[in-house]
Amino acid sequence: MAEESTLRHRKPQHEDPEPKPDQEETSGSESEDEEGKTRSSKEIDEEDPWDGYTPYVDVLRVITFLLLASCGLSYLITGGKSYFWGMKNKPDYLTVKYYKELINGPPPPNYLTLNELKLYDGTDPDRPLLLAINGTIYDVSAGRRMYGPGGSYHYFAATDAARGFVTGCFAEDRTADLRGMEEAFLPLDDPETDAYWTPEELAALKEKELAEAKEHAHKALLHWVNFFKNSKKYSKYGYLKREDNWLEKEEPKKLCDQVQATRKKRKIPGKEED
Repeated sequence: MAEESTLRHRKPQHEDPEPKPDQEETSGSESEDEEGKTRSSKEIDEEDPWDGYTPYVDVLRVITFLLLASCGLSYLITGGKSYFWGMKNKPDYLTVKYYKELINGPPPPNYLTLNELKLYDGTDPDRPLLLAINGTIYDVSAGRRMYGPGGSYHYFAATDAARGFVTGCFAEDRTADLRGMEEAFLPLDDPETDAYWTPEELAALKEKELAEAKEHAHKALLHWVNFFKNSKKYSKYGYLKREDNWLEKEEPKKLCDQVQATRKKRKIPGKEED
């Protein structure tokens, strides 16, 4: 009986219950955050909805299509003469040269002597039309109507006529010799007018006038240098190759009659506003 009593009071050993479905490990569609909370893939997508799509490719396709369509239509309408609606001076981005320079960089500069530069005056259609200013050569083929044969600025073609750019004397000043050019901005000496100053005052005045005239001449030249340097129509071709001390071998130019006629006498003190 004692043994039967012992068996009756013995408690059964506890066994681990089978895991319930909601306690199973989360599937691949769920994940845990730092706090141990599970998030579904839908919740993750809602927080980060980017699916890798970008509109830039579509925009590029549309632009490319429009450009090709425009070129094709222009080719048909102009009878095969032009892809760009007959534009003579196409924008840089519509030229093959633009993209070549974009990929390979600008071409190395060319060096020409003055005699070699004379071959590029526009008479040969297979050569570019060139001009030089202050030693730098530019390709002005896009302005053939102005700088080519028969053009109003043909005097500047195939040479360095820096002086002519400043004075406006196209035919007389087809040279890069700038010596004495400041005279164009100096007043004329006149004994009757100059008598209003003492010799010392007149000497100081002339020194001031000369400095101002040189500054005016420099600015006038710089205007045209920057015009070609910053032009989107004309491109730099290279540089003019000169002999050493070439300027000393040139005879100084006199001020052309056209500019000489515009010079005036000094204004009498007290009558500057007249």
